[in-house]
Amino acid sequence: MVLNEQTRESERQRIAQMVLELVKERGSEISYTLAMTESGLSRSRFEQLFEDYDDLFDTIAKTWLQPHMAVMEEVLATDLPPIRKMYEFFRRRFLINRDRFREDPEFFTIICEMGAANFERVRSYVDLADHYQCELIVQAQAEGFFAGLEIDETLSLINQMISNYTLPDAMIYLGDKLTEEKLARIIDTVFIGLSAEAGDGAAGVNTLRVAS
Repeated sequence: MVLNEQTRESERQRIAQMVLELVKERGSEISYTLAMTESGLSRSRFEQLFEDYDDLFDTIAKTWLQPHMAVMEEVLATDLPPIRKMYEFFRRRFLINRDRFREDPEFFTIICEMGAANFERVRSYVDLADHYQCELIVQAQAEGFFAGLEIDETLSLINQMISNYTLPDAMIYLGDKLTEEKLARIIDTVFIGLSAEAGDGAAGVNTLRVAS
């Protein structure tokens, strides 16, 4: 029986959620074969839904990361000032990770390990986050921030400074050392100091030189 697209997508999401629950319950990654068995579907029906493990993992990743995608899009749609908007862009995703980690550290760690082992399958989500962040950078530059810097350079610099708040693994190692208050101060510092040239009141900006 050929599935219509709506039914197929609904079934894919149901099974992805089921797999996440199995990972949490059993404390380990779930194989394609085990997911098929636990789904209650025939082999042929399951293979209609998921061609292979990579296809299954894609849907699991989409399900897990959907809240992150939603908050990024919500922030982009706001009329907040650039600094606050950039802060919310990172803060809301950080809170999702923090709350998930606090709820079940072991489960969160396994999900991080699955993501690391299948990084090429989640790269598109990283790229999309960077795309959204570039939109915020353009908006900030329109108001005079990040003077003299190219968009890609600004993106790279910000990502390196904020990485502890965007890489889920950092939660495992740093835990409560990561806070909203610290993130706010980092974002303030980024906007005050990140420029290709020193501005008024920005003493020390761009004064260090890499040793040759």
